[in-house]
Amino acid sequence: MSTVNKNMNVLIVDDYKTMLRIIGNLLNQLGFKNIDEAMDGGEAYNKLKDKEYGLIISDWNMEPVSGYDFLVKVRADEKFKNIPFVLVTAESKTENVIAAKKAGVSNYIVKPFNAQTLKMKLSAVLGPF
Repeated sequence: MSTVNKNMNVLIVDDYKTMLRIIGNLLNQLGFKNIDEAMDGGEAYNKLKDKEYGLIISDWNMEPVSGYDFLVKVRADEKFKNIPFVLVTAESKTENVIAAKKAGVSNYIVKPFNAQTLKMKLSAVLGPF
């Protein structure tokens, strides 16, 4: 059984520094070490071009480029379309979930969440660890 490569590069995207720190800390607790941050989808997309990522965790509501728009852009790009992409949001509106699924999101996490929830959601995407 293959285990998750915790040395993979993980990109976390959120326009709140506090949220970046929280998600970063949770990922550290789960054993992930190589974590990069971006403040919006535009900055995140530029980072994707410079480095190989095994996972993207992005907030939905950001300006000027939202997590949803970033997801659409990633899925439209042949080079990045298979990267597991988890959207984080404070709203669990059905239409948002449906839109995200249609756009190709790998999983969806509603704030607030803890390490256990994150692990469960990531296991569903990356496999057990």
